[in-house]
Order: sequence, then C-alpha cells, then structure tokens
Amino acid sequence: MPDTPPLLEVEGLRTWFPIRSGLFQRPSRWVRAVDGVDLLLRDGETLALVGESGCGKTTVGRSILRLEEPREGSVRVDGVDLLGLDAAALHPYRRSLQIIFQDPMASLDPRMRVVDAVCEGMRSFGIGDGDAWREKRAEFLLERVRLDVRLLWRYPHELSGGQRQRVCIARALALEPRMIVCDEAVSALDVSIQAQILNLLADLQREDGLAYLFITHDLGVVRHIADRVAVMYLGQIVETAPTEELFANPRHPYTQGLLAAVPSLDPKRRARGVPVLGDVPSPSSPPAGCRFHTRCSEVFARCSQEAPQLKGAGESQLRCFLQDAPPAGRSGGEGPPVSPAHGDEKAAGPAPQRS
Repeated sequence: MPDTPPLLEVEGLRTWFPIRSGLFQRPSRWVRAVDGVDLLLRDGETLALVGESGCGKTTVGRSILRLEEPREGSVRVDGVDLLGLDAAALHPYRRSLQIIFQDPMASLDPRMRVVDAVCEGMRSFGIGDGDAWREKRAEFLLERVRLDVRLLWRYPHELSGGQRQRVCIARALALEPRMIVCDEAVSALDVSIQAQILNLLADLQREDGLAYLFITHDLGVVRHIADRVAVMYLGQIVETAPTEELFANPRHPYTQGLLAAVPSLDPKRRARGVPVLGDVPSPSSPPAGCRFHTRCSEVFARCSQEAPQLKGAGESQLRCFLQDAPPAGRSGGEGPPVSPAHGDEKAAGPAPQRS
C-alpha cells in the first residue's frame, strides 16, 4: 500500500476562528483549531485521527470537505487542490467525499422519511432515472447496511440510535464515494452496536474499496479498524505510524499517555507509561515551543524555547525533540530537565492568509 498513489494529500492545513470584541466586533484573537496539519490517505485505507476532545480532529475533517473554510494550506484529491476551486468546480468532488456525523439524530432531518434522506443526494447529483429508480436503490442500500427495507417509510424519531446511524451510512453510500470521513461515528452508540457498525464499515470497505478518515478519541476502537494512526494535540499532528507499530512502540510522550489511559482486562495488553496530567491549554493562546511541554513527563529546557517539526521517513513521523537527542543528552547538551507547567503562554502573530 505505501506504493499506491494517494487519494488525499493535506499539507499545511490551518483553520482559525476569530474571537471578536469591541464595538465593531473586530477579531482580537484567534482560536487555532487546526494549525499546520499534514495527512495522506490512499484508496482502500483507514487512517485514524485520534486525540483528546478539543484537539481539532473534527475541524480537520470538516476543513477537508470545506464545511469549514481553511485559511491556509492545500487539500489535494487526485492532485487537484480543492481549496482553489469555486462552488461549481467543487461540486463533483463533493460526491466522492462524504461524511458520517457523530450524532445521527442531529444529522437527519426529522421531517424527512428515511427514503427521502437516502435519495436526497442522488437527486442533487442527478443520479438515476426518476424517483422510482432511486427508491429501488434506496431499498438496496438499506439491505447493504443490514436494515429492514420497511424502515424506508419511517421518520428518524421512530428508529433506534444504531438504525439511524445505518441510515446515515446508506445516505453516504448512495453517492458511491471514494472516501468517507467518519466523525466519531460510533461514540454515541452502545458498545454492542458499536461493534456491529465497525464490522459493517469494514465489510463495506472490502467490497467497495472505500477509504476512511476515522476520527475518534477511543484508541480501543482504533486498533481494530485502522491501518495507520495520526495522533493530534492542540491543532497539530505529533505522531503518525502504522497501527500495530504505534501500539507496540509509541514514541511521543503524549501517545504514550493516551495508551496508558486505555482500560484493558488483559494484563498483557495494558500499556505502560505516564498518564497525561493537567489541562489542555487554550488553542487561542498555545504555549511557546513544543505545545505539549506544559504536560510532558519528558520535558527539558529546549522544549519551551523551540517548536519541534514533524520528522520521519515512510509511514512513521514524530514531532518531538527526543528523536534528536540521545537519552544522556536530555540533561546534558539539551539543558537541564524542567518541571511541567500548566499555565498558558501567549502566542502572538497575525492570522495566516491562504496561500
């Protein structure tokens, strides 16, 4: 798979939101929700994007689909930068890039029956020969997601949470996409239903060659569905690696802390490491230097002074100075260790403009 041309290439993606104040509501500060994210996804691959709540995962997915407008960077699909397209030129790409939201009840129109929700996208893109054809296809799609076709004539409030999420999957499949952004697609469901939905997504991927950007905070789910994992902290990617490699040998202290917090009944699968302590700094005033240094157990002097870059070869990358310094250098040439601080440090600078 590493030799396969990428379906999606994201470089330098930045999505900032203004904090307005004063009489004229001018921007006084910026929430740096996504601040320089690079991602790569191939056909038929599942890339998991993980991190704590509020780290910017969902904003990455929405920015890729241009549900939020990025301020800077590029999002290339088959080499075409979507951020440079107007609405008319972007329209065909919206068919091949779909999303499944976290809350199926909120993403379905309560006034529309299931058949109308599934057929809406087909009507928008002119798929099929009339409503009768689309209804037949909607029946076929409900069978694919393992629902009784009689549910086509019901409203969302008449369905269970798992049934509603299957309808959302059918709605996404109706446009025959190449990639689906799964934004916490199973986090609102019961554990037994989660397993059924995950198995369904895996079956659909095998049958249709779908690519998934799987956004989640549940690392237990990630291990069973993802080919690669990208770990995100405070708007930036801090580590990427193939799934088994990341679980066997996490290199970034933040990744180690996340894995240490995963509960497991099997003592052999319990991760060892220092849990992540303290609170996440505000994305409107991220710490100077390494953004994780205020909570890191491995912090040393350089971390508060310089911002590390994402480095690595092949499928594995790391944003940490520990890859540059030998263990003995942590208290030598790199400066003395320092204690983690939990206060925020202001980061000034104008908002970036789209390149």
